Amino acid sequence: MNNTPKIDRQREHQANERTFLAWLRTSIALIGFGFAIARFGIFLRQLNVTLTQQEPAINPLFSSENLGISLVIFGIVTIALGTWRYNQVFWQIERGDYKANRLIIWIISAVVMILGFLSIPWLLWRNKLPNRPFSVPNQPQSKNLR
Repeated sequence: MNNTPKIDRQREHQANERTFLAWLRTSIALIGFGFAIARFGIFLRQLNVTLTQQEPAINPLFSSENLGISLVIFGIVTIALGTWRYNQVFWQIERGDYKANRLIIWIISAVVMILGFLSIPWLLWRNKLPNRPFSVPNQPQSKNLR
């Protein structure tokens, strides 16, 4: 082991655990956003079908479902990387030879930025819906409004 005082090693391990919890929160957020994006895309498609009575064309490669699934998978990979990094730092603290690893930070940042850029078309895309008031189908509208 090393000659670092016990209280200093405890603080280092606690900091390592807090960092792991940050990885965990990040992965949960990515999974949650992925699920929300995928489901919201399905909701918008169903709403479009209800209002226009036409099935919209869907790009098989660039869809909200694919973006959502990518975020969920990336969230799962993030927690795996966080767990691996936690264990790696744990043993480095115990041996007294801690080395920062910036490569993981760059990889995570790049993937989140790429997935963020892929979500921009969904923010800018406006589907042309007919300009008609909402009405309940198959119900006659009364001319005598009291």
